[in-house]
Amino acid sequence: MNKITDQFIWKALKEGDLRAFSTLFEIYYPMLHNYGLKISNDVALTEDSLQDFFLYVYEHRENLSDLDTIAPYLFTSYKRFLLKMMQKNAKLKHTDFSNETFVDLQFTAEEIMTYQETESFKNKNLSILLNKLPKRQKEAIYLKYYSGLKATEISEIMGINYQSVINSLHKAIKSLKEEISILKLFN
Repeated sequence: MNKITDQFIWKALKEGDLRAFSTLFEIYYPMLHNYGLKISNDVALTEDSLQDFFLYVYEHRENLSDLDTIAPYLFTSYKRFLLKMMQKNAKLKHTDFSNETFVDLQFTAEEIMTYQETESFKNKNLSILLNKLPKRQKEAIYLKYYSGLKATEISEIMGINYQSVINSLHKAIKSLKEEISILKLFN
């Protein structure tokens, strides 16, 4: 989606255009749904929170800031919204996420096999290797390769600078390559 289209949709949404809201929902619901499932691991909670989140966005549309790109705002806001909902539901009784900016995503073998970048690995141990990565690296990998976001957008979502995103992605890929090389020695 290009910036002009994002700006147009966002402006129309802020003006109360239901078609713009419908377009926003159709484009971002699947990506946010997958992201929410990674965070909550609960289909019902993810779907409920996503419905509530989009309703919240529409009801508060007049107070929203102007945006050049929509994805960073939606991913960041939805992540906060979902974490608050999870805390409210006492699913995270003893976990304090007030200072936590990275979520511990879990990768499944099915997700990995659906992406072209991972075809060369074709190893069911890849999900195990991905899950061994630090939280920051896992989230950066997910947002980059599974949500198709740019490093600048990931920077906004994760609340870290651009160079930190690049470094996290580089370290994660390097670590995965090293682990895979080690695994190949024993196969």
